[in-house]
Amino acid sequence: MIRRNPNGDVPVVHETAFVDPTAILCGKVIVEENVFIGPYAVIRADEVNEVGGMDAITIGANSNIQDGVVIHCKAGSSVIIGEGSSIAHRSIIHGPCQVGDRVFIGFNSVLFNCTVGAGSVVRHNSVIEGCQVPPGFHIPSTTNVRSDADLAKITPVTTDETSLSESVAQANLELVRGYKRIRNEF
Repeated sequence: MIRRNPNGDVPVVHETAFVDPTAILCGKVIVEENVFIGPYAVIRADEVNEVGGMDAITIGANSNIQDGVVIHCKAGSSVIIGEGSSIAHRSIIHGPCQVGDRVFIGFNSVLFNCTVGAGSVVRHNSVIEGCQVPPGFHIPSTTNVRSDADLAKITPVTTDETSLSESVAQANLELVRGYKRIRNEF
């Protein structure tokens, strides 16, 4: 469902993207080429800043937002998801937040007030807030990172972990094409 926010902003969805009919996109949301947005995802940009404006939530080309993901941002902040990134089932991305290109965010993870560098992997059930994850880092499942000092204990991402992110992104690109092909069958 595509909805206007109280400020009058309407999501802009590229014609090559696929948004599941059960997903909700509200307000100043930009969805770029070949993006997959799965069932029951909620992407909502509706809080105004101190001058009455609003920052956008941008989903980069070839990325996927999987089932039950929630993306929102507080007033005066934005969320940017880079190109070719995967946000797995039931994750929460709350702005201010920037996720780089080719990033994998695992199931049920929470990101808030942070930057995750390109090529990084945040495994399942992790919490990342108030820090800047450098490019190419692997954050193990169930890890809580709440400061840049916490990052010093984390091992950089391996080639195997990067290929996981790339294979998930590729699988979801195929889903975009498949679902767009059959969307009017029922």
